[in-house]
Amino acid sequence: MADIKKVRRAIKGNKKAFQELMEEEKEKLYKIAYVYMKNEADSLEVFQETVYKALLSIGNLKEERYFSTWITKILINNAVDLLRKKKRVIPMDRDVIEFKSAPYIESERHPELLQAVMELDEKYKEILILRFYKDFSVKEIAEILDCPEGTVKTKIHRGVNLLRSKLKEDCVNE
Repeated sequence: MADIKKVRRAIKGNKKAFQELMEEEKEKLYKIAYVYMKNEADSLEVFQETVYKALLSIGNLKEERYFSTWITKILINNAVDLLRKKKRVIPMDRDVIEFKSAPYIESERHPELLQAVMELDEKYKEILILRFYKDFSVKEIAEILDCPEGTVKTKIHRGVNLLRSKLKEDCVNE
């Protein structure tokens, strides 16, 4: 949670306060970027673009207490934009996901669950990652994705049901 006083100073143009805020948020932001981009170079590019855009528009932040949510939303938008630009989806096999994702997502105990999440449609994957891997509340997710809380709850419910079906199907096939 960002310090409200630092956020206020950053909004007023204090670069040092902005730098301190970014220092507090950088690890979380990088992890989210990595989940989206699936490689270090693109993750760093998304992170860097996020910092740049946030620095330019920090004066537009209306609620200081939502700094973390605000910057996360910028990051997600940048990641989605870059993915659209590159028009690519990177299919990754289980071994690659276990090797690459383990340091960034605490899923070492359940790699098959992470694999199943990564195979979902973007609208479910995005919400499930924010909810269960990054521990955002339904309200925070709704703010990040700029949609009603009811929509977030519905997508969480449907995404979890899709995961259940997928994992049951995988167990039956083995």
